[in-house]
Amino acid sequence: MSSKTFTFLAGLFVALQGPALASVTLTTLTPSQVSPQPIGKTISWSATATDSGSSPLTFQFNITPPNGSRTMVREFNVGTLSGATWTSPSFVWVPTGIEGSYQIEVVAKDFVSGQSATKTATFQVNAVVTGSTPVVEKTANALVALFSAPSCVSGSTMRVAYQEQSGSVPASVTSWVNCHPPNTMTFEVAGMHASTAYNMYAQTKTGTTITNGPTVPFTTASLPASITFPTFSVVTPATDPAYPVLLHNLIAFDTEPSYPDVATGVQGDIIWYYYSSDATHGDVLTRPLPGGDFLTIQNNVAWVPNVSSEQFLREIDLEGNILRETNMGAIQQELLALGSVDGGPCTTIAVPPPIGAACIGAFHHDAIQTLPNGFTAVLVDIEKIFPPGTQGDTSGLPVDIIGDMIIILNANWQAVWFWDSFDPAGGGNGYTELPVSRTAVLGETCGAATPGCPPMFLLSSGVAPLAHDWIHANSLYYWPAPQDGNTSGGDIVWSSRHQDFVFKIDYKDGKGTGGILWRMGPTEDGASGNFVFNNIWNDPWPWFSHQHEVGMENGGAGPMTVFDNGDTRISSAPLGLGTACDPYDCDSRGMALTLDETPPMQVTPVVSFDLGAYSNAMGSAQLLGDGSYFFENAIVYIPQPESTQGFSLEIAPTPAAPQVGTADIQLDLAGPQHYRGWQMPSLYDPPIT
Repeated sequence: MSSKTFTFLAGLFVALQGPALASVTLTTLTPSQVSPQPIGKTISWSATATDSGSSPLTFQFNITPPNGSRTMVREFNVGTLSGATWTSPSFVWVPTGIEGSYQIEVVAKDFVSGQSATKTATFQVNAVVTGSTPVVEKTANALVALFSAPSCVSGSTMRVAYQEQSGSVPASVTSWVNCHPPNTMTFEVAGMHASTAYNMYAQTKTGTTITNGPTVPFTTASLPASITFPTFSVVTPATDPAYPVLLHNLIAFDTEPSYPDVATGVQGDIIWYYYSSDATHGDVLTRPLPGGDFLTIQNNVAWVPNVSSEQFLREIDLEGNILRETNMGAIQQELLALGSVDGGPCTTIAVPPPIGAACIGAFHHDAIQTLPNGFTAVLVDIEKIFPPGTQGDTSGLPVDIIGDMIIILNANWQAVWFWDSFDPAGGGNGYTELPVSRTAVLGETCGAATPGCPPMFLLSSGVAPLAHDWIHANSLYYWPAPQDGNTSGGDIVWSSRHQDFVFKIDYKDGKGTGGILWRMGPTEDGASGNFVFNNIWNDPWPWFSHQHEVGMENGGAGPMTVFDNGDTRISSAPLGLGTACDPYDCDSRGMALTLDETPPMQVTPVVSFDLGAYSNAMGSAQLLGDGSYFFENAIVYIPQPESTQGFSLEIAPTPAAPQVGTADIQLDLAGPQHYRGWQMPSLYDPPIT
């Protein structure tokens, strides 16, 4: 961005500021239920405030648990104004931790004047268990129970075992949790069938001795009729008993119904679901977390009225409660405080936007929580205006180019580091390894409401009618540790669908330069990646293209797994997609590759499985602990009857040349189209990638 444009934008922001002496006063902080309440009770909090300034007032909620530290649970979001009173967005709190005295804090802030006010309330949460027998209760989720057990001794751990009363299926277990006497122990129990009777009991481990507690019965409810649940069919029955749970993030395009996220058994039987509470029920479940929580990107309004698409990053639990959230408006303010040039709000930019203007608009595709110290990495899109003719645009108007930003949030979900695909100062070799002149390989564009594109803020009558979807990043991976023969870890690996490249960013746990360390991929335009493909199988097109779900397996030791959608390869097939072309040319692939980062840098295939059909978008790749592979062929066109389906595939670990029929399929479960899927031992034990 030029200094002239930055001065213009800064002046516009200053022009919007209110009175320098504006004051904020918090008047009420009110719960929906009086204190005390038992563990598991839903309590809604609302706050009201006044502001002598004319700018919108935002509200943040924080919680301090008994003997704990203050934690942000709802980041600043704009309230509603009636008369002279601002009312906060509702904060719904379901305490499922320990009993005791909690401090609930609300902060009201005017980000234009900088003025704020704070108010705190004390709320007592009581234990459910009063004797020696556990108590199990229903929750808002028909397939999740809340199990409370008496306290256990310090130094021990506890989990819950649960089994159908019929005894036909082996018992399942939750994760082990450290005992914290004198408080009781509470667990969310999930992975159960609807309308089924179970027996549950706590297991306490002291040293190597496991002691079972009293058994209590529990019967799950029926699936709610208000939700449309998907159906699955078995194409190939499962032969691997070690990974019996499939987690499906179902995203609907075209005329598909809005499905919840679900977990199923290998027969397609639903054992868990999540249906987001906002009006559109839209979410991207980016990652399951150890212990049973999930990261999601969700729709709802934050700061900008009438814009709801992918505005929230949330962590939810098995019941579906929001444990914490941040939003695009708050992230924009945090990025400005970090000195970001491109990361501010779109609403402060003139119409039509000047050349050099830039802003971020939505979270998208991925968020991960595998960084040290509980840090989180998330993707957001950037729109930036470039001169006419950029990337070959022929409209004669300035061009809106869509790039990406990687944002690192600390354990309290505050932005502390970012990487900007447009900003050479944020990565010294950024424009060398990723020049903006290198267009999207297949020329993808975004209109004002194009499916699969972020919300567009800078398109206007003075800008080219279609934005260029330049990067389209779709997965993140934290490479945690030094690799034998390779450079040290602590860096970020990310996948760019529209560049057909995978990149490694010099993060070094926050101490890196932000430069691009390498790029990996094919050479359609003669702009070579940094790796040579060791084509041991004489593959006519060895590289992936328009790939998804890139991650280093085995704790970073490799191999790198990739879902190869194959869009570029297939568009280049001699007879084209939809004709009688060689099936290999027209199918997506599941790949695993080894990397050698020492010169000459080289990639060698471990497996390259033909998945039997073509998915032009989305998809998953995963190495299982027993050596098998899981791939989600996410959106496959079925001609008769005409539909789209997703196929969850477990494939045996036999290395084979990438030819039709070489994959030894151990499971094939067909269902609706997916964004991602995971195969797991249980809902409490997800893959780390």
